[in-house]
Amino acid sequence: MTASRESFPSSPERPEPLTIAEIAERAAVSVSTVSKVVNGRAEVSPGTRTAVERIIEEYGYRRQRRPASRSAMIELVFHELEPASGYAMEIISGVEQVTRRHRLSLVLSQLQGRQVADPAWFEGLLHRRPSGVIAVFSGFTAAQTEQLRKREIPLVLVDPTGEPSHEVPSVGAGNWSGGLTATRHLLELGHRRIAIIAGPPHLLSARARLDGYRAAMDQAGVPVDPRLVRGDSFLFEDGVEHALALLTLPEPPTAIFASNDGLAMGIYQAAARMGMRVPGDVSVVGFDDLTPAQWVSPPLTTVRQPLRDMGMAGASMVVGLTNGESPVQNRLILSTELIVRGSSTAPAGRRPVPVR
Repeated sequence: MTASRESFPSSPERPEPLTIAEIAERAAVSVSTVSKVVNGRAEVSPGTRTAVERIIEEYGYRRQRRPASRSAMIELVFHELEPASGYAMEIISGVEQVTRRHRLSLVLSQLQGRQVADPAWFEGLLHRRPSGVIAVFSGFTAAQTEQLRKREIPLVLVDPTGEPSHEVPSVGAGNWSGGLTATRHLLELGHRRIAIIAGPPHLLSARARLDGYRAAMDQAGVPVDPRLVRGDSFLFEDGVEHALALLTLPEPPTAIFASNDGLAMGIYQAAARMGMRVPGDVSVVGFDDLTPAQWVSPPLTTVRQPLRDMGMAGASMVVGLTNGESPVQNRLILSTELIVRGSSTAPAGRRPVPVR
């Protein structure tokens, strides 16, 4: 027989011919060796060539179609683009630093507020054939993730909304430690009636921040009053609503930890409506440290989330995956940092108290 022919008749016992990889496995040789045999190249020993040809004669050979070429671009997917908040711009800036260095184009997409891609949008993504995908505060169904894997389009999650699977690399922030640090700061100032306006309970980051708050209160031996735990979104309007409810309690909180800066701005608005002062009547701590946190009066004490670094790390991961490199660690958690500004102080008549 001549090894350069492209295919051979299938055996009656096996109607489906073998791929090069399957032939290599049966012959206990490398894929490149089988490729040399089927393409008639000479640099194969006679014994190996005979063994490979015998398997091909018995089973047949199925040439695999080459996958469609991918575009030299990274698709950065947000659940929603909100230019005013600065959240997206920080991550975009970090991703762009990496893609520019590797001469890759960067394409932005949004899911119109959804956390999971809808089928029509996902089909468009597959049609664009990006080199890799970075999903920020959003994700894909298990079936969609499998389709990306089969098409060899690497996926990395940044600020994942849920517990990411081991197979999908992710970059997040220390949400639990951030919630702990924010609450400990208020406790050390002498506050004991500390409220929290939490985010959506189905989101990993919101649950972790709430758990950090509870842990700090528990460590300090301060019982959590259930009336001081409110919230189920990250929206400014809900911050206003929940703060009004908290500040009109018979025994209102002296401090409020807001699970993001948008909620914290809502607390400012509610306090202003009631003729109350921040921090004289109520101290406020936020989470994210987006640019507006420095513009409000007084400037907001908040937990800084390293969004730009998260974008850079996610982009480095996805670029490495496109080059066939495995990430050093599949789940990367970057540290948060408390930024103390003018919105938090000791409650009236109290001095700061060290918390052990």
